[in-house]
Amino acid sequence: MKKGLFALLSVFFLIIAGCSSTSSGGGGDADPKAVTIATGGTGGVYFPLGGGIAEILEKDKDLGITATAQVTGASVENMQLLSKGEVQVAFTQNDIADYAVNGKEVFKDKLKGVSAISTLYPEIIQLVVAADSDIQTIQDLKGKKVSVGAPGSGNEANSKQILKAAGLSYDDINEELKSYADSADSFKDGLIDAMFVTSGVPNASVSDIAVSKKVRVISLGDDVISKLKADYPFFIDEVVPAGAYEGQDKDAKTVAVLAALTVSSDLSEDFVYKMTKAIYENLDKLGAKHAKGKEIKAEAALEGLTIPLHPGAKKYFDEKGIK
Repeated sequence: MKKGLFALLSVFFLIIAGCSSTSSGGGGDADPKAVTIATGGTGGVYFPLGGGIAEILEKDKDLGITATAQVTGASVENMQLLSKGEVQVAFTQNDIADYAVNGKEVFKDKLKGVSAISTLYPEIIQLVVAADSDIQTIQDLKGKKVSVGAPGSGNEANSKQILKAAGLSYDDINEELKSYADSADSFKDGLIDAMFVTSGVPNASVSDIAVSKKVRVISLGDDVISKLKADYPFFIDEVVPAGAYEGQDKDAKTVAVLAALTVSSDLSEDFVYKMTKAIYENLDKLGAKHAKGKEIKAEAALEGLTIPLHPGAKKYFDEKGIK
């Protein structure tokens, strides 16, 4: 009888201990052995940087995982994939992350399970036309064929916001919903007149166009920029410098949002701490993958974040004295 009672109590305490261990550490369930990183199109910045992060995570002995960079429709889709648990890490824009968590703009409902690791670098809005185009201002887009980005992407959201600030909408243009790479192909073939790009500078797809057809970036104009910033405080002033692309012979005044790295809230504090540490202690490797990787700085990691910081990321930045 006593032996039976002892065995029953032993099982009970083992169950309690097991429940306690899985619920501690700022995350939820057991951490994965394979991590998928949602990026963007192959012609953007997210994909090469995502590949670099995957390599860093795979080589980290403390994590002991495999990692893969997944091609996606970028920011908006990435937030949906992360919330559904289909990926564990996702690139996005800081404005899109905020809209997702708070159920604003393109998101009808609040998305759950999304936490931040950090912001990364400015993503500059670029309205690209051929160097010899008659399009000189955003108003000249009327009646033109314009790529506004992949369907439901952060790029498309920004395109709509900028058009609205200029008093325009899709009714005024012939919009094309295309990825960067597809936009570049259409641009080179003369099938579109302009393309919106929310990306680091230089953008690989725009640089690819400029090899055979010189391009320039249109200044948005002070009135449009002022209206845009008043309506959407995430935007900051930026400039695409002369020489950024073949054919860009003068600076173009525009705006930017911040790229951000987000993570599933279900991952444990320890797991995300190790991921954050691995990434931020190997930034030189990201710089080798893309020029924008060189702009990622630990001291600026928390700037522009408006969504909850994952406890694991917080632990790492607290240790570094970064607030």
